Amino acid sequence: MKLTLRVLAVLLALLALAAAGLTWHVRSKLPQRSGTLTLSHLQGPVSVAFDERGVPHIQATNETDLYRALGYVHAQDRLFQMELVRRLANGELAEILGPKLLDTDKLFRTLGLREHARKTVQSLPPQSPALQALQAYLDGVNQFQARGPKPLEFDILGIAPRPFTPEDTLAVSGYLAYSFAAAFRTEPVLSQVRDQLGAAYLKVFDLDWHEHGVLEPSSATPVPQANAAARASSGLAAADWHGLQHLARVSHDALALGGVPLLEGSNAWAISGKRTASGKPLLAGDPHIGFSLPAVWYEAHLQSPGFELYGYFQSLNPLALLGHNKDFAWSLTMFQNDDLDLIIEKVNPANPKEVWFKGTWVALEESTQTIAVKGEAPHTLVLQRSPHGPLINPAFAQSLGTTPVAMWWAFLETDNPVLEAFYELNRADTLAKARTAASKIHAPGLNVVWANAAGDIAWWAAALIPQRPAHVNPAMMLNGATDEADKPGFEPFASNPQEENPARGYIVSANHQPLSAQAVAGYFNLPDRGRRLNDLLKPEGVAWNTERSQALQLDNRFDYPARVLQPIIGDLQVAANTDEGRAALKLLANWNGDHSTDSVAATVFNQLVYELLHAAMADELGSDAFANLLRTRAVDHALPRLSQDADSPWWDQRSTPAKESRQDTVALAWRNTLAHLKSELGSNMSTWTWGRAHTLTHKHPLGQQKPLDKVFNMGPFAAPGGHETPNNLSHVIGPAPWAVTYGPSTRRVVDLANPGLARGINPVGQSGVWGDAHYADQAQAYMAGASMPQWLGADVARNTRSTLVLSPR
Repeated sequence: MKLTLRVLAVLLALLALAAAGLTWHVRSKLPQRSGTLTLSHLQGPVSVAFDERGVPHIQATNETDLYRALGYVHAQDRLFQMELVRRLANGELAEILGPKLLDTDKLFRTLGLREHARKTVQSLPPQSPALQALQAYLDGVNQFQARGPKPLEFDILGIAPRPFTPEDTLAVSGYLAYSFAAAFRTEPVLSQVRDQLGAAYLKVFDLDWHEHGVLEPSSATPVPQANAAARASSGLAAADWHGLQHLARVSHDALALGGVPLLEGSNAWAISGKRTASGKPLLAGDPHIGFSLPAVWYEAHLQSPGFELYGYFQSLNPLALLGHNKDFAWSLTMFQNDDLDLIIEKVNPANPKEVWFKGTWVALEESTQTIAVKGEAPHTLVLQRSPHGPLINPAFAQSLGTTPVAMWWAFLETDNPVLEAFYELNRADTLAKARTAASKIHAPGLNVVWANAAGDIAWWAAALIPQRPAHVNPAMMLNGATDEADKPGFEPFASNPQEENPARGYIVSANHQPLSAQAVAGYFNLPDRGRRLNDLLKPEGVAWNTERSQALQLDNRFDYPARVLQPIIGDLQVAANTDEGRAALKLLANWNGDHSTDSVAATVFNQLVYELLHAAMADELGSDAFANLLRTRAVDHALPRLSQDADSPWWDQRSTPAKESRQDTVALAWRNTLAHLKSELGSNMSTWTWGRAHTLTHKHPLGQQKPLDKVFNMGPFAAPGGHETPNNLSHVIGPAPWAVTYGPSTRRVVDLANPGLARGINPVGQSGVWGDAHYADQAQAYMAGASMPQWLGADVARNTRSTLVLSPR
């Protein structure tokens, strides 16, 4: 007995020592936010005051020191995020995460971001202020990596530190551009509908330009674009379609597997002083980005002689993508223009390494790369390029067909001085400066929404818009053997959609198709979110302030449910032939579209959306193409049009000999809706609340593996809002329950009468270091709709919790 007790005591002591060792190890990784550190290459001391959220307020005597210090403090909070996003953009994730990331690496090697970044950096003037800022920032990052504690994730994954380079930063900007490129996911499925099903099936997809805009519902007939349905078939075989759907799936899953968030959409508005309570312009913005842990943005307040900015920064970039100071503020939304084409090449029957281009056979360029794979032999990848761009087939040779498909992408085909653009935008206190900065953003397409304290408000659709032949509809894959894929040039920036100081006194941007004199090809979001914002901003006599704008950001209503339900309400009444069905339908019939967490109608509607689409389209498309369609914006536009068209061929079930009507298929969808919700949420309909079925979990890259999810992830949280509501906490269309995948990455409001009282929020926390006090200290507040102050001026000192001094070595 005594021996047993001694053994138990020894075991408990060993466990205590192990726990103490683990605690010490975790604490050794925490960021240093007080005391003094020495840095090489500083010209003078730099003060870094950390506020109650861990946001650094950096004061330096010159810009070079300012950016070097930013790099250092950014790295000590987010070094693993920097490493991961670099590896994603360069196609190096399989080296640390194993063979499941090989397809992701092959995709990004195929995109050619590394080579494009290398050429871009070589072309930058050495004296460029933007390049000098980047070099100083990366020096700060590398000094922390060389001297500071390695992140816990480096220990777990066995990552050997490497210096970060300007090429890494430019490659990461390519990843951001890629995340906008909806063509990868949309063109294959729309082309398959056209080729395999025909024009009658393509009719439900909204492929036309609305010359009067979309914010005001109008009976005006859209301007037809090139007739996609009338074009000749692409000639692709079944294996080619299967492979393209595989590519679309890889394209969508790549970033989720790598733990790096997609950029999806956004809201922003600027209100002139004549419509605000303060008499000065007010700017609000909430970019919609995939949720992750850590979150995408790093907040920092920078000050040096002649320069001050409170900014939102992304990994490896010293230039704020969102920001404000006492003189001006700006936000971004995604333009959603189509700047990527998939092009079907014609192969020389006598030489498979030649394709037809402008009347002659042209040899494909070819190169070989090696991808390191953890636990396996290196993978050799042969890349090919036609005159139109890189071929996407070689990366997926086992799953794609034999027909070569090339990718033309504006990001790879333009000068795109994006570093210079954002360096200037960080200092753009006048209309002219902001306009010039916006004109230098070539790809990806962005809406820059801007205001200044002098009273100006403006919006510019910033992109180089490619010129295409008039008969081409780029929503479809193009024939490379003809002139369909020709790009004679780009439209001048002056012809891009834009507004400066409009008479209405406000500007709203929500990824919808803009009002523009010229048609712009794009994969625009539903108009409903923009219409809801516009309807609430439009009334005269409202004195807008921070609180009203915050309430608008948190609005959970929109009219999309009514557009879907009204045309089929009669069919639903026939289908609802039980007490349970009639009770559920009554909820929908009396519902105003509000997606609050206590709503049962929101749960029923979102399940019905999936069941309607599945019943109507899955049999024609097949499982792969249907799953990819659900991830596109095209399906959002299609459902209301399908509901309105009782004669659409989509309503027929191909698996039966009879010809089903809209009423038949709506009844099937209704039965499946109720059956699924009962199986998932129970038989008591009152418990089918939206917050129970619709949740947000912030996922760390390592948290995708059980049981590490219990350690690194945060959540689940009951989530209000929904797919394309103003409070756009969005999920992928599918059966309940729903995991929120993207939403407001912050909710900023800046009243330029008092920019020191600007508000914002991080969905999780400022730090990416597990165990740090700021790892997830804002998660609860974010879900509650709260916001945090963004201190400027004397308020910084009053809210400083600790100060770190960086001194020259």
